[in-house]
Order: sequence, then structure tokens, then C-alpha cells
Amino acid sequence: MKLDTAPVAISAKDLPELKENNKSQAKTATIESLQPVITESPKKRESVFVVFSTTFVTIFLAEIGDKTQLSTLLMSAESHAPWVVFLGSAAALISTSLLGVLLGSWISSRLSPKTVEKSAGVMLLLISVMLFWDVLQG
Repeated sequence: MKLDTAPVAISAKDLPELKENNKSQAKTATIESLQPVITESPKKRESVFVVFSTTFVTIFLAEIGDKTQLSTLLMSAESHAPWVVFLGSAAALISTSLLGVLLGSWISSRLSPKTVEKSAGVMLLLISVMLFWDVLQG
């Protein structure tokens, strides 16, 4: 039989109340069973508002002035139907976002967050090297 902990000795010097009364009365010490300590995961779940606002600001800032916005601007100018272009581009952005969310959810259920983080970093580094190489060649 293997013991996980060593026996604990309690003496009068450890508990002052035992020291005061050790001559007149005999006291016994009881040790209550320890409940396992439940610690929260290092990353707490964020509120819906925090997740939404962080996602909105990040995507909004990333999309300002990118090729998608410029393409939408040119299509709107050419077609003279800005609301139709808006609905078409909004549907396309919603579809690509849905695809990203679904794939991200599927990947996160199969891989650890650390693996996903490292993989994303390697992919972004690879894309950066490819773009840099393209600039050098052109």
C-alpha cells in the first residue's frame, strides 16, 4: 500500500489552546477530509458583449482600405446601384465569416489551443515570406 502523504504529528506547541489546557483536560484533534481544490482554467470565459465588441473592432479595422472595400467601392461606382452592391458584398462577407467560424470551431474541437496558435503563426509567417519574396522578384 502506497501512501501519498506522510503522517502529520500535532503537538501542544502547534496549537496554543492545547498548550494552555494540556494539564487539566485531554483534547483530541480531528482532521477533516480535504476536498479537492477546483481551480478555474487560466482563461476565463468572456461575456458575449466583450467577444462581440472585440471581434467587431478587430475585423472593422482589418477591413478598412483593403482590396475587398476597394472592390466594393468600384462596383458601386460602376453599377450605380449602391444598395444592391452593399447587399451582395454583405452576403459575401457574412458567408466567408460563417465559413471561418465553422472551420475554427471544428479545428478547436480537435486540436489544442496551443497547437492552433502555433499553426496560425507558422501560416502567417509563411504568407509574409511569400509576399516579401514576391516584392523582391517584382
